[in-house]
Amino acid sequence: MLSREHLNTSGDLLLAPEWLMLSEGPRQDMAVVVRGGRFLAVGPLAEVHAAHPSLAPVALPQHLLMPGLIDTHTHLTQSFGKALAFGEPSEIFRRIWVPMESVLDAHAAYLATKLSALESLRGGFTTVVDAGTRSEAGLDAVASAVRDVGIRCVLGKICNDAGLEGDEAAARRILDSAQGFLAQLEHDPLVHPSLAISIPEAATDRMLREVAALTRESGRRFQTHVNEHLAAVERSLVARGLRPLELLHACGALNESALLAHATLLTPREIGLLRDSGAAVAYNPVASQWKGNAVLDAGLIAMLGVPFGLGTDGTRADGFRLMDAAEATQRLTHGLANGDSSCGGGWLWLDHATHGGAVAAGLGSVTGRIAPGLAADFLLVDLDVPEFVPSWDLGWELVRFANRDQIAAVFVNGAMRLWKGWPVDWDARALMREVADIARRDVQRAPIQRVHPVSDTHRAQQAK
Repeated sequence: MLSREHLNTSGDLLLAPEWLMLSEGPRQDMAVVVRGGRFLAVGPLAEVHAAHPSLAPVALPQHLLMPGLIDTHTHLTQSFGKALAFGEPSEIFRRIWVPMESVLDAHAAYLATKLSALESLRGGFTTVVDAGTRSEAGLDAVASAVRDVGIRCVLGKICNDAGLEGDEAAARRILDSAQGFLAQLEHDPLVHPSLAISIPEAATDRMLREVAALTRESGRRFQTHVNEHLAAVERSLVARGLRPLELLHACGALNESALLAHATLLTPREIGLLRDSGAAVAYNPVASQWKGNAVLDAGLIAMLGVPFGLGTDGTRADGFRLMDAAEATQRLTHGLANGDSSCGGGWLWLDHATHGGAVAAGLGSVTGRIAPGLAADFLLVDLDVPEFVPSWDLGWELVRFANRDQIAAVFVNGAMRLWKGWPVDWDARALMREVADIARRDVQRAPIQRVHPVSDTHRAQQAK
């Protein structure tokens, strides 16, 4: 029986799982040593034990040790309104998210982030990429919450300057603040700074260019939403004469530091620009299903060598369901039409949920793989369930069958953060009780506009 006490230690760990998920696939009779928050050694059990005779191997029968999953695009301060967007038409950010986030004070932003981070850990994510909060008081609160929960986070600072054309002092304040933010978090072990512009139309050409230059120089990520909705593409064409991705290219903001969320409505020219730029993409299949206009052809961009990861866009923080959605969405929108029965062969989605996602997030040298020197961000997954008996193809089975209730433990930076779905060092149920009160207050006072009422009311209206 797997015991929490064997794993929750501040000392070195020699873990011997039945299966170890490496970049080239699952392997048996392997072991890892965790020391100081990193993988010290990875290799055959006999060799690793011989090299570290003072460590007693912790046997993990019927368990898989795999890299933690990477959510390459989310919105941590939107958790108070999770179900408000169901059944709504596109561009809900204008009617729901901007109004809701704008009323969050620092404490509410902290609670919303802590709830999101907990959900992410429960869903197998050890790293999340936050696209930036619209709460004016919330950025420090977001950083504090992710540290307290213990999840790794690429944290975006929004640098929008639309409407400030000609105001040199205001533009300079935004850029100075951006530089300060990058410097402030340069050496943070869990919070990795990033700069963001909500959508290209939310900034001047100069701001887009300079923000992308700052992130390129600092080795960080420049985040923006691109080509998610038809309305945004058309607005960009009317206002600038260019589609959003074309606009980024024209003003010098499309470079290898860019992480583009969605990128679903791409013309052949834009695909070429994307391929040549070195920019990465966050593929958000559940967002496309729930509120988008199109689906990214992830198989195509993989073939072209475009770095990409899987993102939730704040829809649901469940990493295994995200992989399943990525494969299924690709199959329904692209694979069926041309008879592609493989649609990535299972491994494509597993790879881009782990080390491919880490590369897209700008953290390929930090996390995403079980390898010496990388952060010990990993999951222990219980394989002793009916869905995995008999097991013939573990990679495909993880994509098609795995469930978050199989996650026995979540480790980030070598520390156990969750055991059987709950934090080991703080009271999640107390957080839930406080959120229930604060969220109701804030959502009720936010100027949210929904097209459809809640489902029971909507059902009654449709029955008339």
